[in-house]
Amino acid sequence: MARLKELYEKTIIPELMKTYEHTNKMDVPRLEKIVINVGLGKMAHQKDLIDSVRKEIAVFAGQKPALTRSKKSISNFKIRDGAPVGYKVTLRKKRMYEFLDRLINFVIPRIRDFRGVSLTAFDRQGNYTLGIKEQTIFPELELDKIPVAHGMDVCFVTTAKTKEECKGLLEGFGMPFAKR
Repeated sequence: MARLKELYEKTIIPELMKTYEHTNKMDVPRLEKIVINVGLGKMAHQKDLIDSVRKEIAVFAGQKPALTRSKKSISNFKIRDGAPVGYKVTLRKKRMYEFLDRLINFVIPRIRDFRGVSLTAFDRQGNYTLGIKEQTIFPELELDKIPVAHGMDVCFVTTAKTKEECKGLLEGFGMPFAKR
């Protein structure tokens, strides 16, 4: 069993039940999936860069990403209908907990001048989206083989009904939120 899943079941559930006065343990918010999204931007016109981005994501996510294509043409952005615009990976169950563990304990501490993740990135449904500016903070990647630095969004989809419940869940996992 993944270390964070065991932590969730043994300590986070009872803690959240007490804090948010849930009577049933199935009412307690849980992590459903983690979605990693990388937009290609100007790299979309260069085939060799598209393939290198796919390989990089597969290395740190542990799963092959799906190519996302544009749904319609937009002349201002020089995008044709069906052109590649990004990659996405949806992590669930064991891979999700392993990625979260690596993200919190190894990747986030490598961010330069880090003072905590933003408290304003929650949506109304109780999900959290973390923006990462460069993929070079992942220790699994070989820096000399990276042709272009790019950013990504990591979205934590939870069953929480409010922002506070989602924040409590992620804090239980050890997410370092910024101090106000």
